[in-house]
Amino acid sequence: MPLTRAQLRDRTRERVIAAGERLFVERGFHASSVGDIAEAAGYTKGAVYSNFAAKEDVFFAVYERRAARGIEDIERALAEHGVPEALDVISLRTARRRGTAEDGWMAAFFEFWAHVIRRPALRERFAAIHRGVQQPLVQALSASVGRDARELVVAGTRCSSGSRSST
Repeated sequence: MPLTRAQLRDRTRERVIAAGERLFVERGFHASSVGDIAEAAGYTKGAVYSNFAAKEDVFFAVYERRAARGIEDIERALAEHGVPEALDVISLRTARRRGTAEDGWMAAFFEFWAHVIRRPALRERFAAIHRGVQQPLVQALSASVGRDARELVVAGTRCSSGSRSST
């Protein structure tokens, strides 16, 4: 049975996102053009633009997927280990990814972050995704220290009423 128009569009979108992710990790955000992404996905630039308004939107699609996986990992660690141990597990997992292809992702991530800082609409979209990744940890920490807690000491740094000072 042939694919429907919606299925073809979804497949094209998936391939563009996958190609964008590969190129962003390998080359970085700025060195990956829409034409490069289209070619890597096996499509024309028109196919990319029929699914995404700009290269930034391809990056956001990649970031949203990575963020969703990160949230799942954080929530699983919290459910399996509880707050203090989950923080250790998450830190260890993060450390183990250094020196791998994740370094390419981190470079692209920070490159894109620098790119969106001067673009308010993009900056807010980026910040919303970033806050979403932090939310499970914020909720777990808030629940573990109590609603009325005014101070939280983490890794030798005291955070109180929004300010930070070394202890």
